[in-house]
Amino acid sequence: MQHHVSMLERWLAPVQPSPILRRLGSSPSPEHEIMYKVVTVIGARPQFVKAAVVSRALRSRCEEIVVHTGQHYDHGLSGVFFEQLGMSEPNHNLAVGSGSHAQQTADALVRIEQVLESERPDMLLIYGDTNSTLAAALAAVKLCLPIAHVEAGPRLYSWQEPEEVNRIVADRFAALLFCATRTDVANLEREGIRDGVFLSGDVMLDLFMTMRESNRDTSILDRLDVTPGEYLLATVHRARNTDSDERIKSIFDAFLQAEEPVVLPLHPRTAKNLERVGWYDRVASAPHIHLLEPQGYVEFMNLQLDARMIITDSGGVCREAYFAGRPCLTLFPFTAWPETVEDGWNICVDADTEKILSAIRDFAPSHQQKNVFGDGHASETIADAIVSYLDDPRPLYA
Repeated sequence: MQHHVSMLERWLAPVQPSPILRRLGSSPSPEHEIMYKVVTVIGARPQFVKAAVVSRALRSRCEEIVVHTGQHYDHGLSGVFFEQLGMSEPNHNLAVGSGSHAQQTADALVRIEQVLESERPDMLLIYGDTNSTLAAALAAVKLCLPIAHVEAGPRLYSWQEPEEVNRIVADRFAALLFCATRTDVANLEREGIRDGVFLSGDVMLDLFMTMRESNRDTSILDRLDVTPGEYLLATVHRARNTDSDERIKSIFDAFLQAEEPVVLPLHPRTAKNLERVGWYDRVASAPHIHLLEPQGYVEFMNLQLDARMIITDSGGVCREAYFAGRPCLTLFPFTAWPETVEDGWNICVDADTEKILSAIRDFAPSHQQKNVFGDGHASETIADAIVSYLDDPRPLYA
């Protein structure tokens, strides 16, 4: 334990010891609850969704400093989520913006390190597998700062996917690893990671269960003139699909041939690449395709709940389709969430026009879903584990 103190002191000194240093070696009295400081780093839509519920559970017990890297920066992909999910404005907005993987990660790394050195937290909290996640993990580990990683353990087993690199690095550095499913726990165990692993359940389920009870609204369907249960909801945004001429054309060819309405909130990168390959006007003019701006959480949740089927390359949307009880087609040859496939509610059709069209026609699961993502109380489990760890931290990087 003494060794752990000295390592933290090397970056927290000489101004004054962190609260964690003052606590080591003594237990707080029951009547004196000490407030820890946790820095949360987020930067993209899926992270805003996850952080919304964890922050509520954490802030009654910790001081949370929220850092928004600006990886997603326009209102439709960022600001609207803070508004709808009741999140406080970030304490720090790093305005990293877009760029290559190297540029975005490097810019975020430098700026996050500056925040950590200024705030001197007891722990870093990160989510998922974005470049913001990777940058924050690298900044923290260089400062010997404990890391908690929410949504640890999913694996695609493909180094072609940049998200795979990000999540593996984050998992290697984390002191606390919160897994949404038993498969994620097993993946970590195969890699020799057992200490600090929790089967917390999926925080996205926490939010979905809460929001669907109080935010049902079908007005968006009236504006689109589509009937509940009689349209396809689609999202396409992964670089593997949008940056490849062949793949983006194959996917949108299937949408053009679909024999029912397709509601398609369009990511800016997807719109740009459709323009690049000369297909944007063709898609936009199709009478059965409804192109939308990126939607807020509430609007998109309602679109999911009323869709007949959901078609996506997003791991988060794949899980939300499962929560909504809607069949899902994944536009990859694999998924990081195999539980949805094993339970018969998701199939991987890749960017294959004929497979997509065949699945649109024939895929219709009707059996009861299994409870594979937890009970909707993952955020409480995570907050409890963070505070318990900080009450008695173990040596790191020894």
